[in-house]
Amino acid sequence: MDQAQTDNRNWATLCHLAGMAGFLFSPLGFILGPLIIWLIKRNDDAEVDRHGKEALNFQISMLIYGLAVTPLVFIVVGIPLLVFLAVFDFIMIIVAAVRCQNGQPVRYPLTIHFFR
Repeated sequence: MDQAQTDNRNWATLCHLAGMAGFLFSPLGFILGPLIIWLIKRNDDAEVDRHGKEALNFQISMLIYGLAVTPLVFIVVGIPLLVFLAVFDFIMIIVAAVRCQNGQPVRYPLTIHFFR
């Protein structure tokens, strides 16, 4: 693999890992991280574009699921569901980044595809 392919694969992997920004900063970081990288690098390579869209779709889906579950916090069942969503998000980001770095296709489960 040449240097350009390696760089593109690293940017594609970073699209997935950028979703971790939400754990470190504000909840908008889940979306802003992948969005910024995708917007900057999407025209450089089809692989980066594809992975950026997938990561962004997944993070938007997780936001929607989190917002849907939040009212359930008042009847206590929402707390474990929110914890589950956070753990699920974290694990899926790691799995996707590893698969991307290994050159394997990435499809997150439970993803609503806004960008195709």
